[in-house]
Amino acid sequence: MAEESRENLIEKNSLGEKEIQHLVEQYDVESRFRRLSGFAGKFAVCWCAAMSCFHLYTAGIGLLPTSIQRAVHLLFAMVAVFLLYPSHQRVDKTRIPWYDWILALLAAIGTGYIVFFFNDIAYRGAKPLPVDIVLGYMTLALVVEAGRRILGNVLPMLAVFFLLYCFFGRYAPAMFMHRGYSVARVIQHMYLTSEGIFGVALGVSATFVFMFVLFGAFLAKSGGARLFNELALALAGHSPGGPAKVAVVASGLLGTINGSSVANVATTGAFTIPLMKRVGYPPEYAGAVEACASTGGQLMPPIMGAGAFIMSELLGVPYLSIAAAAALPALLYYSAIFINVHLWARALGLVGLDRASLPRPRDVLRRDGHLLVPLGAIIAMLLMKFTPLASAFWGIVAVVLVGALRSSSRLGWREILAALDEGARGSLGVAMACALVGFVVGASSLTSLGLNLSNNIIHLSGGNLFFMLVLSMIACLVLGMGLPTTANYIVCSTIIAPALVKLGALPLAAHLFVFYFGIMADLTPPVCLAAFTGAGIAGADPTRTGIQAATMALVAYLLPYSFVYTPMILLQDVAPLPLGILVVASVLGVLGLASAGRGWMFRTLGGVERIVALALGVGAFWPHPVVKIAAALGLVSFLFLERLAARRAAERSVQGA
Repeated sequence: MAEESRENLIEKNSLGEKEIQHLVEQYDVESRFRRLSGFAGKFAVCWCAAMSCFHLYTAGIGLLPTSIQRAVHLLFAMVAVFLLYPSHQRVDKTRIPWYDWILALLAAIGTGYIVFFFNDIAYRGAKPLPVDIVLGYMTLALVVEAGRRILGNVLPMLAVFFLLYCFFGRYAPAMFMHRGYSVARVIQHMYLTSEGIFGVALGVSATFVFMFVLFGAFLAKSGGARLFNELALALAGHSPGGPAKVAVVASGLLGTINGSSVANVATTGAFTIPLMKRVGYPPEYAGAVEACASTGGQLMPPIMGAGAFIMSELLGVPYLSIAAAAALPALLYYSAIFINVHLWARALGLVGLDRASLPRPRDVLRRDGHLLVPLGAIIAMLLMKFTPLASAFWGIVAVVLVGALRSSSRLGWREILAALDEGARGSLGVAMACALVGFVVGASSLTSLGLNLSNNIIHLSGGNLFFMLVLSMIACLVLGMGLPTTANYIVCSTIIAPALVKLGALPLAAHLFVFYFGIMADLTPPVCLAAFTGAGIAGADPTRTGIQAATMALVAYLLPYSFVYTPMILLQDVAPLPLGILVVASVLGVLGLASAGRGWMFRTLGGVERIVALALGVGAFWPHPVVKIAAALGLVSFLFLERLAARRAAERSVQGA
């Protein structure tokens, strides 16, 4: 299509930048930062750029000792949070008050102490001195306050609860009781060692997560988001219900470099949701499609949510193995969304967009296709056993070099500075979440709480794995209502995953189980932030949009059970024939669930037919091979009979006319 036509299409259906920002701030606390100018604005940009440069240096040249790397990362993050995020939303967001400058300085002192006196702390075995206790108290309090500003109240309150539990465990119920620990012992554990706020979670944030967030910022600045949107338009825009399929493809692609469901919905949804409404999709459905597609980005390799990198560290498994295990479930998830969209389009008789108003695939690839090279380079390096850190570093280098080949993607110094700034800002929420989760992990290791909770959860489930999985699912979804997905995964992997492993689940399956349901909280009513964001753009009822999204993503509530009962779906213990049966049955199951949810398959389905389709769809994911094969054959028969009935109805309609 002509460049002018494409610009007119986008302009006609996109929301304004201010409207998008307001919507994101409504549901995403991390987006409520100050809009600074003058000296304060320049200082904040320079500070964030310096943070990115530090991580680029350590990724390319060599990491610092573990505790120093994590402390410097937290130093940069906490100072940036106090500079960029106000204490509450009613204050002036155009300036930094004097007390926030002081808090930023104190945060730098508390974390800088670990950096500059690392050797001294190590030589005395982390035995706390009076100055350590004072600085430790101060730093822990500042971590809680910084986390409150950028993440909201739930996670900081949880962190404080676990910290108090360390002191007052003797007053806890009998099953959780411990003798209690002194101030010096708690400060030593939480502040001076790598068991508390400077634990594994912060270590992953200080390495892999930051670099991939920075990679996403560089790719976006060079035109990556434009490439994904227009390539999706070119490939799917003309098909029935094209805009919804565009949303699925574009949001899935963008989600591989953007770990925030809400931000992803706002970025692509501002364009795709109005287009969906324009061709005839109901507002609630349009918002739900975008929410499901954007949320799935955290499940889609090669770059998944931050929790996947933490999972790699906790399990001691290469990240490539995590990504490979997640590949088939992610494809099934997106197949479910795509099929659901297609069935809606057929049921409503919707058509696609006019081809003349759409870009042609070869034109998109000719102009921006070179921006796929950095993603390909990352995948190739991971396959060649490079670390994710090195892969992300060279991916950023590739973005800069490859982007220089076209004027539309070339990064000047202003664009590079903006990418450095936005990359650092995008990492702050994960950094503070990982530091706050250190309270939970530290308390669990200090008091043996994790072991006690796992044992009690097993006791509550009666030692039955299925009931244990149901309880775990509910816990992950409830925690996900107030916690970011990364923090939710870390908490659940500390408390719930060990219990699943004790009952026979593979460690990888147990961790992916809680990982999936932590992410699905963004789509599950009553608190489903991704769906609420989509509803805001669509002008739809948030609750109805959330219910629609949960119905559309039904397969995502079944897949985690398959991880535990059928590990082959994670490419574990693969045998060719059983894997082939599993894939075919799963695809048919996805089709059955989609037709039951929409109530259409070649024709409108009655209540009984929908129940049959639902039962067969669930049966296709059943772990027993006989049930799985029988359900798959049943679905083939169901599809054949529905096709035959639809054809006969069409013939009768023609004869009647």
